[in-house]
Amino acid sequence: MKNIKDYNLDALKEELVSLGEKGFRAEQIFKWLYVDKVKSFDEMTNLSLELRNKLKENYNICDFSIERKLVSKDGTIKYLFGLGDGNAIESVLMQYKYGKSVCVSSQIGCKMGCKFCASTGALFVRSLTSGEIIEQIIKIEQDTGETVSNVVFMGIGEPMDNFENVMNAIGILNNQKGLNIGARHISVSTSGVVPRIKEFADKDVQCTLSISLHSANNKTRSSMMPVNNAYPIEELMAACKYYMDKTNKRISFEYALARDNNDNLKDADELVNLLKTKLGYLNLIHVNLIPINKIENGNYDQSSLENIMKFRDYLNDHGITATIRRELGSDISAACGQLRRQNLK
Repeated sequence: MKNIKDYNLDALKEELVSLGEKGFRAEQIFKWLYVDKVKSFDEMTNLSLELRNKLKENYNICDFSIERKLVSKDGTIKYLFGLGDGNAIESVLMQYKYGKSVCVSSQIGCKMGCKFCASTGALFVRSLTSGEIIEQIIKIEQDTGETVSNVVFMGIGEPMDNFENVMNAIGILNNQKGLNIGARHISVSTSGVVPRIKEFADKDVQCTLSISLHSANNKTRSSMMPVNNAYPIEELMAACKYYMDKTNKRISFEYALARDNNDNLKDADELVNLLKTKLGYLNLIHVNLIPINKIENGNYDQSSLENIMKFRDYLNDHGITATIRRELGSDISAACGQLRRQNLK
C-alpha cells in the first residue's frame, strides 16, 4: 500500500483526480497531515466518509514507532525510529538559540564507506521514501510538542544517492500548506557525488549545500572517503564551481579534523590554495571545522583544541571564513558521524 506522505501537493491532487475526487481535497489532506499531524484517515473529519474509505483502501499514513529516546546533558535528543519493516534509523533534535533543528537520515545504511562515520559499520539496506524522511520531523514534533524550524540532511545515508526522494521531501517541507519550513532553513550535505551536485545547481533550490571535504589532497581524502576514488577533488571542485557560477550561493565545506592526519598547518595551507585557485568566490565559501568524533572500530582520534584553533585562525587569516562547529550530543553518540542504522528483527 502506498504511503500518502510520499506525495507532494501537485502529485496528491493528481492521485485524487484519478480516484474521481476534486483536486482541492489534496490541500485539506495536506493540512491534516502536516498541520494537525493526524495518524489516521478517520480523523480527517471534513472529508466525506466515502473519500476517507477510498484513502484507507489505497494508502497508509506513515507512522514510525519510537524505539529508543536518549537525552543529552546539552538538551540534544537522539531518536531510534522503528520503520515497520524490521529496520530502524536514528534522527537527532538539536536545540539552538534560533530554534529547533532536526538532523534527518535519508537512507537505511550508507554505501559511501567513509572511515570516520558510524553509518559505515552497517550494510546499506535501501533508501528512504520522501514520506519516511518527512516522518522523522513529524514524529519529533509530535513527541516534543514543539515546532521544528531547521532541517539538515546529515544523518544516516548519502542524500545525493537518494536524490529524487530527497528533493521531493524538500518540496513538501518547504510547501506553505505543508510543514512550511523555509528552504534557507534546510541544508543538504553530500560526500561529493559530482553529477548530483550539478543537478542540484540546475534545480536552483534555496537550500544550503554542504560538501564533506576533509582534505585538500586526493591521497588523504581517498583514505578517509572512498567516494574520492570515483570523484576526485579536481572533479568535485569543478562541480562546486559550476554550482557557484549557476546559483551565486554559498557552499559550506565540512572538514573533520583527525589528529596527525589532516589537522596541521600544511593541511590548512593546502586547503586555502585549493579553495582559492579552484573556486575563487571567497565570499561564498565557509569552512565548518568539526572535531572528529571517535566511533567504534574507528581509526581516527580527535585533533587537539589547540590544533583546531590554529587551523581555524590560519584559514581566517588567509581570507577563508572558518568556524568551529559546536559539538552537541556526543555523550549519547548523537554528534557528527555517530549515527547508525539498526535492525529490529
